[in-house]
Amino acid sequence: MPNQVLIIEPQNELKFKVDYAGIFELSHTTYMQLTNPSEHTVLFKIKTTAPKKYCVRPNSGVLSPNSKVDIAITPQPVHVDNTEKHKHKFMVQSVIAPEGKTNIDQVWKEISPDQLMDYKLKCVFESPRGANQNDSGDTAAPTEIIKKRAPAEDAKLLTKDAEGPIQNEVKRKDDDHTPVSPNAKTEELLRVHQGGESRMPRGHSYGPEKTEQVALMPWIATAIGMALLGIIIGKFLM
Repeated sequence: MPNQVLIIEPQNELKFKVDYAGIFELSHTTYMQLTNPSEHTVLFKIKTTAPKKYCVRPNSGVLSPNSKVDIAITPQPVHVDNTEKHKHKFMVQSVIAPEGKTNIDQVWKEISPDQLMDYKLKCVFESPRGANQNDSGDTAAPTEIIKKRAPAEDAKLLTKDAEGPIQNEVKRKDDDHTPVSPNAKTEELLRVHQGGESRMPRGHSYGPEKTEQVALMPWIATAIGMALLGIIIGKFLM
């Protein structure tokens, strides 16, 4: 197989942009330039291992001596699976046009494989962060990084709470989970204590009213005795 007569830029890889979901960005088109530095007319074809995922314009043509052409490669709005990232490749096939041959399609059919000149380029996928999607490094989305970081942040918060002076004093109510301060707790205990005292049974002590009743008892007894005595005397006189 002869060496490639065309000069191809870029030389090794074609870069494409994908979003976080691994879908091609439609607004991004990659260009490849072919230059024919020879004195011969050269026919070329652009082939890819994933023809349904790229639009190539032009995908074939004729290069006159000392001429060049730009090839626009636009990805389709499809997802790039991790298992196929390393399988996407492009190949430039070229052949020097035989003298007197004007039918290009006929030339490609009649050309022998040992006359073909091949050149391969690999595909590289770049995320919006600029990370190479072909690498095996950390390509996790920002939400995953936050999830990984959350336990550490929670541990810091727990540590800060554990260092507080009243960590065992603060409790939460069962109904609304509202934190109770130590002062509120103390006031509640005082109310319970005072309420308990108000409900304690009192001793049988004599109050002011009871004392007055005791003082009147001798006079009442005297009055009753005199009444009985009057009744008895009255019966004898009768």
